[in-house]
Amino acid sequence: MASRGASSRPATPGAAASRSDASRPVEDPAASRRAERRLQQQELSRTQLLDAAEEVFGTKGYHEATLKEVAELAEFSVGSVYSFFANKDDLFLSVLLRRGAQFLPGMAEAVASSADPVEQLHALVAFEVGFFRAHPHFARLYLRTSAPAMMPAEVADSAELAANTAEAMAIHAGVFERGQAAGVLRDGSPRALARLLSGVVVAFQAADPVVQSATDAADAADATDATEDADALSLEQLHDLVTDAFVVRS
Repeated sequence: MASRGASSRPATPGAAASRSDASRPVEDPAASRRAERRLQQQELSRTQLLDAAEEVFGTKGYHEATLKEVAELAEFSVGSVYSFFANKDDLFLSVLLRRGAQFLPGMAEAVASSADPVEQLHALVAFEVGFFRAHPHFARLYLRTSAPAMMPAEVADSAELAANTAEAMAIHAGVFERGQAAGVLRDGSPRALARLLSGVVVAFQAADPVVQSATDAADAADATDATEDADALSLEQLHDLVTDAFVVRS
């Protein structure tokens, strides 16, 4: 028997859901926009700090640079730096990882631009030179700290940084493997040849007047591929050197 006062009518489908929906707080569009603007401002501030850090580290090196100099260049307080990065090591690592996240897809795209391993090799060289010229502060930072022994221990031990380096070497080595299979690139350990190619490009950067004289990406874009400098090679000469070193002459 139904208890007294209980309704004998079946529940209306969706009634419980409607009551539940009604109990939910209504999202405030204005608050949502404010939160989005806040996130955008935080990302902009973080980018400004990374840009400033890249310039300071590139100019002075990791050990001589200070967070105070980075903060002043970005027009922030030192306290603001700590609101984004745990310490100097974290900031330095973040600079490296930011560019790595741009560099690796560019390498993959350069390799995908052609099915010919020789053309892939030259596409990689052109991309890498162009990337460092577009980011001259980062190029100088990289030249100062390209060896793990030159980095702070916390940065050198970064698993993410090591994975990025391994991926870059794997892309280089893959080109040599395909070129050797086709008989167009010289014999030898693909990984050893990949390290040699990377070393050649780094050596070119060290003497590249475009990288060494540019103060920003705009300067680098306007700079000419100078050959008057007795200590430098042109990009065309670099490509010739790569051909002589790695391509099998028919």
